[in-house]
Amino acid sequence: MGMVRIAITSLKTRWTSLVGAFVALALGVAMTAVMLLGLATAVGAPGGEALVSLVAALGTAGGVSAFVSAFVVASTFSYAVAQRRREFGLLRLAGATRAQVRRSVLTEALLLGAAASAAGCALGRLAAPGLVRWLVEAGMAPPGFVPGQQAWPLHAAFWSGLLVTLSGVAVAARRAGRAGPLDALRVADLDTGVMTSGRWLWGLGLLLTAAVLTGTALVTDPADLLHRKTYTTQPMLLISACGLLAPVLARPVIRALTWLPARLTRYTGRLVRENATAALRRSGAIAAPVLIAVALTGSLAGALDTVSAARTAEADARTAADLVVVPGTTATPAPTLAALTEALRAVPDVTVSPSGPTTLALVEPDGIAVGSEARTADPAGLAAVARLPVTAGSVTALDDDGIVLPAGWGRTTVGEPVPVIRADGSRTTLRVAAVLRDGLGDNGLYVTARNAPGARVDRIEVRFAPGTDRAAATTRVRAAAGPSGATVRTRDDWLTATAPATGRIAWLRTVLVLGLALVYTGLALANTVVMATADRRRELALWRLAGATRAQVVRLATAESALVAAVGAVLGCAVAAVQLAAMRTGLALLGVPAPWVVPWRPVGLVAGVCLLVAVPCAASAAAWALRHRPVSAVVR
Repeated sequence: MGMVRIAITSLKTRWTSLVGAFVALALGVAMTAVMLLGLATAVGAPGGEALVSLVAALGTAGGVSAFVSAFVVASTFSYAVAQRRREFGLLRLAGATRAQVRRSVLTEALLLGAAASAAGCALGRLAAPGLVRWLVEAGMAPPGFVPGQQAWPLHAAFWSGLLVTLSGVAVAARRAGRAGPLDALRVADLDTGVMTSGRWLWGLGLLLTAAVLTGTALVTDPADLLHRKTYTTQPMLLISACGLLAPVLARPVIRALTWLPARLTRYTGRLVRENATAALRRSGAIAAPVLIAVALTGSLAGALDTVSAARTAEADARTAADLVVVPGTTATPAPTLAALTEALRAVPDVTVSPSGPTTLALVEPDGIAVGSEARTADPAGLAAVARLPVTAGSVTALDDDGIVLPAGWGRTTVGEPVPVIRADGSRTTLRVAAVLRDGLGDNGLYVTARNAPGARVDRIEVRFAPGTDRAAATTRVRAAAGPSGATVRTRDDWLTATAPATGRIAWLRTVLVLGLALVYTGLALANTVVMATADRRRELALWRLAGATRAQVVRLATAESALVAAVGAVLGCAVAAVQLAAMRTGLALLGVPAPWVVPWRPVGLVAGVCLLVAVPCAASAAAWALRHRPVSAVVR
């Protein structure tokens, strides 16, 4: 009980510095609780396939939210405890043992963490209906989808918040208790020993883990780097590594960013640079929210655009047709489609290849059937209108007893028998006619119409013979397609209309994953800047006593916060660049001619918003810290 009373007294006396940690934790727990409540509602709702994608998106968003809150809260709490080294030194001088110092700090963290986690759970419960309404309005959830009353998401959010709090404080408390009284007082205003052996070990370990995972994927399965689960979770390792290694990485970045200002200004640039490099714990706490916001935005938005651009480039590379004829409606009668095909084949100097979607299940050796989308194909026509990446066999060898399939199915020997289940449930065995390079999964299965019962032609690709008058041939094709009501599109128009970059749901999923996380990091940044600047009352007062005016001190503190936010943005861009470079390497290994895609707009927007948040918060907090006479602040 004595330790609890000491902890409560300490919380009361240092509430101005600990309120920031409380707010950060409460908001982090609330964000995690909101996502988990939405996930619990989606998992418990009836609906099958309609909710599968929603459950996956909410699960990803919940994982990202938990990581973001844990990263920011651990950084904030660690900084809040590290700033109390003078207090810990006084406790040691008063006779407190190292164990007592550690226990007092952990007790404070337990009390503060429990209160903040409880407040966050209450806030999350209130905000969950808003998330559910947005999901319904956006079309990601079915009508009538309402939040449930499950208790486990709140328990999970509460205990994870408490665990993060104790984890973030434990290392700092152990370090504070380990220092001697005189040492603690001597280094109270200096950031020495920031890079401990444990920090080096974890930082380099996470960096090595990320490198090993990426290298393994590039060697074994480059396509894995293009999956949502991979490009969502992979940046978290790099973000954590950068956060732990920030004291090492921040110094060169700070000096690079202040090289020109330090030469153009007489004192300001150098003062800002030296203050930022001398207070690495403070700089790291402020840069952490910016780092995670920019890194996640660049990685997720860039990955989405990269995959879309790669699929578009792959479709462009494998499409050799000059025209694509699309039937009028999906309800077009089969005789009309057959007549349309015959009419197009009657046009001179063209090759026609009708195809339609179907489903096919390949039976594995253990008897498990793996379903996949497939297309019907006419062998001669397919070879003429498509540039398929064939690695073995020939597309022209496809017949009613054959199948063309990607190498990823594990059947890479031409002539190998493949047991399959057709769309109507009938079983047969086909032989491998050709094997395709995997690519991005769009080089799918091809069978003849005989092995696709019920399949309907949804497009007819047309290619002109060499030397044909394109304008005249196009006119004849349009005339042949006119009576059936079909639409004739040029190759470029068809590729544009079917480009995957137009997918609305994919962007909504990204907004769901990033939305709350970015809002939270913005609030955490404002909270950390205010907390860190307000805690510098004595330092700012010394500047005033040294002859600086009130306006000059405010400008220096504001410029320092802006510089540190810029450092976080640079480190975040570096994380995103590494992630996108790994994806680009994977595409190159897959043979996909994808262009480089850099998400300048979202990254610039997020970085700009972070600066707009940091600057006014730092200015107002510095002005508030200078409200008293400088002498009284120094004496305190």
